[in-house]
Amino acid sequence: MILVFSTAVISGFSIFINKYSVSVINPYIFTFLKNAIVALMLSSFIFLVKDRKLFAGLTKKQWLQLLIIGLVGGSVPFLLFFKGLSLTSAAQGAFIHKTMFVYAAVLAVVFLKEKINKEFIIGALLLLLGSLISLKALPTSFGKGDFLVFLATILWAIENLISKHVLKELAGRTVAWGRMFFGSFFILIYLGATGQLGLFGSLNAGQIGWTLIASVLLFGYVFTWYSGLKHVPLSIATAILIVGSPITTFLSALSGAKIGFNEVFSAFLILIGAVFVLGTRYLWQQIKTIIQAQLPA
Repeated sequence: MILVFSTAVISGFSIFINKYSVSVINPYIFTFLKNAIVALMLSSFIFLVKDRKLFAGLTKKQWLQLLIIGLVGGSVPFLLFFKGLSLTSAAQGAFIHKTMFVYAAVLAVVFLKEKINKEFIIGALLLLLGSLISLKALPTSFGKGDFLVFLATILWAIENLISKHVLKELAGRTVAWGRMFFGSFFILIYLGATGQLGLFGSLNAGQIGWTLIASVLLFGYVFTWYSGLKHVPLSIATAILIVGSPITTFLSALSGAKIGFNEVFSAFLILIGAVFVLGTRYLWQQIKTIIQAQLPA
């Protein structure tokens, strides 16, 4: 659970950094470079700790699963998401993306036989309400851009379902590597097919700097996420990711951005929703455990 919360915190920072990055660099080039750099970082880490047996013992079926994770989670949805964002508002696209945990929860119930209780439903409604309030205005249309973002969100939910299943046998860092390595491979094919490979030569020092910063955050994201997802129910893990939204709001406030009542109230509802998703009984038990650990024997 600590790893999943760490992912949410990293996500909050990443969204804050990425909104600047994609404004100064082609989003497809940006995504490819991030994925490729993180794949290299994960490869270096695995070989540094002499954990090469993670790859040596992989079966053909497991290689295929990693390939699918890279396709369904590390490449196609990114292309759909950025194209969709160019056709709709950033706020509406972000809201659609935040509904991913709903689809992931449905998939988890159907395919993983996870149980959804009343507290989770209350928490989910609070998370959705908090995300909706952050829009400042209710959505009045659902165009092509919204559909592309929605399709990307569905694919990410499916990828997390596949990853959760694969994590029964493989380590989190192996699945993270598969997503990044094969994801960057497929994006590179797309860049070549659309004649965008020449854009690499026009990158300047500032763009490379933003990419490196974003890559370090992405490394932390995938490393903690897949390691945590291995032990946490898919429905709960994906819901907790939305906690990153209030963190982004807080960082925006620190940077001088004007934060209104809507943003503050949205953050409050999301945090309360996360409490219900985790379960008040579970949280109370953890608090008691911490208190007892601090008391003298």
